Amino acid sequence: MPPARPRLQHKLLGLSHVFFPDRSRRGPRSTLQSRPLTVRQLPPPTELQQPASLQKPDFLVDRLPLLPILAVTNAASQLRIYNTLTKEKEPFEPLQAPKVGIYLCGPTVYAESHMGHMVGPVIFDTIKRYLRHSGYQPVLVVNITDVDDKLINKSHERGIPVSQIATEMTADYLANLRELGVNQIDYMPRATDHMDDIIDFIRQLIEKGFAYEADGDVFFDVVKDPNYGQLSNRNLDDQLGEGGGAAAKKRSAGDFALWKSAKPGEISWESPWGQGRPGWHIECSAMSHKILGDTFDIHGGGLDLMFPHHENELAQSSCCHNQPMVKYWMHNGLMRAGQKGKLGGKSDREQAAAAEESVEEAASAKISRSKGDGGLSGLIQRHTGTRIRFFLLRTHYRSTILFSEEGLEEAGTALDGFYRLFDRFAEITGLSFYDGKDLTPAVTREEGEFDAGDNEMLQQAAQLRASYLQAMDDDFNTGLAVSSLFDWLRMTNRYLDQHQLAAGAETQSAEVQALITSLKAMKELTTILGLFEKPPAQAGGDDDSQELLDKTVRLLIDLRKSARENKDYATGDAIRDRLGEIGIALLDKKEGTSWERQ
Repeated sequence: MPPARPRLQHKLLGLSHVFFPDRSRRGPRSTLQSRPLTVRQLPPPTELQQPASLQKPDFLVDRLPLLPILAVTNAASQLRIYNTLTKEKEPFEPLQAPKVGIYLCGPTVYAESHMGHMVGPVIFDTIKRYLRHSGYQPVLVVNITDVDDKLINKSHERGIPVSQIATEMTADYLANLRELGVNQIDYMPRATDHMDDIIDFIRQLIEKGFAYEADGDVFFDVVKDPNYGQLSNRNLDDQLGEGGGAAAKKRSAGDFALWKSAKPGEISWESPWGQGRPGWHIECSAMSHKILGDTFDIHGGGLDLMFPHHENELAQSSCCHNQPMVKYWMHNGLMRAGQKGKLGGKSDREQAAAAEESVEEAASAKISRSKGDGGLSGLIQRHTGTRIRFFLLRTHYRSTILFSEEGLEEAGTALDGFYRLFDRFAEITGLSFYDGKDLTPAVTREEGEFDAGDNEMLQQAAQLRASYLQAMDDDFNTGLAVSSLFDWLRMTNRYLDQHQLAAGAETQSAEVQALITSLKAMKELTTILGLFEKPPAQAGGDDDSQELLDKTVRLLIDLRKSARENKDYATGDAIRDRLGEIGIALLDKKEGTSWERQ
């Protein structure tokens, strides 16, 4: 592996031996005999034993405390999820409650990550957090596609092995996940570590009459599946398959490749049909089955994956195991470039129609690596991972995300309001909102409930908490949930101003104790979103630049104060106006002057 880029060196130290185990230690190839078709029972996370090839980097290890196996609460039973398969919001009823199996399609690691790669992981990292908060025991799987046409082409272009490219780009992907606070992934399987499972899966499809071999290639026979097209609502007559030489081997145009015969110079594996490699779709079917069983609860991915990828996954798995592959299909909206950007996609009224959006239309304008978009590392350095995560969660997951740097700046301004509140909280109470030691967040709904008594502020906090949970129960509507947090922010600032709470306040007073209770409840909800787990100076980006900016602005504030005290109001006004021209607003209050980005 070549030297990592400087930005990644400290993150990758000690990583390769965990995520990329020595393949020479693997056992002999397993026999290709059909396995009994049974639904795999998911163990709770405390009992999960990961084979070496499935182990994840240390930083992806679940950081939230493990919950005991609980009966699902009445509140949790109110959760409803939009199912792309049925085009309806349905009550969430897991197959083996409280256990929940989730599979999210991960990246094809042939180049550095772009913003679009972060949408799904941030969403499902948040979904897993919320399911745990609701008393469930979710297991989240995100795969890595490390063999594909794009990887092979990149290998030829760079003159290095496919495995080396996959290793480098997987490390880049993981580093970016870490910056965005994605740490809830339980399994991250790689296709090349599951070649036996893939070959076995294909063999079963052939034996059951759903696939056929043709001169070293193997194709799925879509005509044999009467339900083909059910997910994307496409007619079989409209389907087009692979072109080129493969087209002549297929029985019908819509048949798709399960196994591709090797071409000169390509990476390949032995199989009953000769040297070759798997098709894209069969990889996910085999890996999800290996970890989650014949049928599992939730399959996620971008709207552009609905066809052909997810449609073909569904066909393969359902035909192989003679039962539904997934109970709930969840598809997130895509990211598009916006001229000015905004903190959200479609409005609430449009969300119901978001999942009906044409896949072709969505894919035509999405941000993708093949169109040259991206620059994720630079974005993180300029805006921080926390800001990017917040930007993504301000939009309901099924809505289109309009991306621009202006939109990220708006997200930063919004976050600054919370940071200022937490600074005021620390000055008043001596407690930190961030580290989880001073304010330990509740891990379940029941634990988070509190007695508001006759305190008006706490009564409002209880109502806002209920609104937040109601929004999350409504198909994980993080956009509305964040709105509740903004209401909470405004309410708390009014409370502090009304009671004139500042540094030196009596910490045992009823007013301060109510403030602590309220902020602890807020901490419970921000933890679900994966926000404010670190102070802004540690949340990513260029810390030195942020510190220098703060010191510079505070120096100008002091100069303005001195000018005003000397009745030089023209200079004071000039400082304020010039700062405003560069996007910095001064806020004059009784306790002094602070600043924020406009």
